[in-house]
Amino acid sequence: MLIQIQREHLQFLALLLCVPAQLFLTSYMGSNEASRTYAISKLVGQLNELRESWLRIDSWKSWCTDKLREGLEYNFGLRFQSYTPDGEDPNGECPAKEVFKYRDENGHFGQSPEPRDTRPPNVKYRVGQVIKHLRFGYRGVIIGWDETARAPEAWIQEMHKNHKEWSRQPNYAILVDTRDRAIPQITYVPQENLEVMHHTKVLHPSVEDYFENFDGSQYLPRPWLRSIYIRD
Repeated sequence: MLIQIQREHLQFLALLLCVPAQLFLTSYMGSNEASRTYAISKLVGQLNELRESWLRIDSWKSWCTDKLREGLEYNFGLRFQSYTPDGEDPNGECPAKEVFKYRDENGHFGQSPEPRDTRPPNVKYRVGQVIKHLRFGYRGVIIGWDETARAPEAWIQEMHKNHKEWSRQPNYAILVDTRDRAIPQITYVPQENLEVMHHTKVLHPSVEDYFENFDGSQYLPRPWLRSIYIRD
């Protein structure tokens, strides 16, 4: 009976918060649909993180265990070692992180393994789309993106030169077609220098590392890549 009453109270509270939440999203997070969708996605993501970290019994058990362990280690000098099933490294990383760290350990040039669990409305292109470079004419396929340029400052100064606006817009990691550039390359390109191509395949020795197949319009990312670009 008590649980039912608490549930009814929570439902009533949720209904009361709907209108203020909608007003807040409209007033402070943009009036167009794309901006609101992005804001809501970020809000939902933050709430999910809160739920996963604080509102689950496993999280509280883990927190209590850690505190107990710290107390025993401090007061009695005990030391504990963490194990996971089948000898798996508790600090082990998924193939996606291994691949991207191999490319660039600092996560520069669209190679960060951090999941993009929201998709900003200003990011125009998606992983797997085939593009053409408007300035240099080469073809390629997108394997990653950053909402703003993420690269060493010296590189940005050298490559962007008189185009400071390039670093403030989305930048994309591109596998370049070897028919356009004989040596396999990955480039990092500002959004305004790209346009989408359809029904075009790309030749590059790393295409199969990132994509499962080509559907006639664009490439379909492998599961590890989809786990990073969740909204693409």
